[in-house]
Amino acid sequence: MRRVYLETVDSTNKWAKAHIEELADKTVIYTFNQTDGRGRLDRKWCNIGSDNIYASIVLKPSDTMREIYSNLTLYLCVVLSEIMESYGVKPWIKWPNDIQINGKKISGILAEGVEVNSDGYFKGIVLGFGVNLNSSEEVMNKIDQPVTSLNLETGYEIDKNIFLEKVLDRFCLLYDRFIEEGFLLIKEDYIKRATFLNKEVSVKIFDKIISGRVVGVADNGALKIVDKNNLEQSLLIGDIL
Repeated sequence: MRRVYLETVDSTNKWAKAHIEELADKTVIYTFNQTDGRGRLDRKWCNIGSDNIYASIVLKPSDTMREIYSNLTLYLCVVLSEIMESYGVKPWIKWPNDIQINGKKISGILAEGVEVNSDGYFKGIVLGFGVNLNSSEEVMNKIDQPVTSLNLETGYEIDKNIFLEKVLDRFCLLYDRFIEEGFLLIKEDYIKRATFLNKEVSVKIFDKIISGRVVGVADNGALKIVDKNNLEQSLLIGDIL
């Protein structure tokens, strides 16, 4: 992967989208100082210091959008989980692509597609992610949701450059196969790390909430829920509350 390092930036995703035409396929834009990052559904991603990773991968697999590309967040979720496991911790996935350790969020992912005109020409995908690598309990306690960092879970400081290299190497390993085969390639690896199967959940989709029991994950990555009327729904977007 080509690398573009930014000393500081408001958002690696925003920067990547603004420069996507001049960036080659499989370019990663990364920084250790992101001032205005965003998560899914326009949530703000907190900057907790320069010892953490904020990155966006530019991908240009074709000049048309395919449904399979929406599952790249799930692919990256599995990749990040595998790398965290190499540090001796046990990450869990909260559908669709939040990663938690001991019930506390440690990483989030945001994918955005970019189209150029009314003809629908597809410029590419910006796949952004943030990982809490090194922080203190004092800083973590100031955030309005349960969060953690890898150093707090392992007991030692994490080399952020080595961590990033591991993630990118692992991402590239099966990326081309994933583009061809989709979620089925990683479905088993995804499900074995899932926290939500066979549980009663509420899923927020913009201003709507759907509740029910999770009965599985479909081959396209959709969450399968059975509601109180025993009706099954497949949800492609949303967040488990």
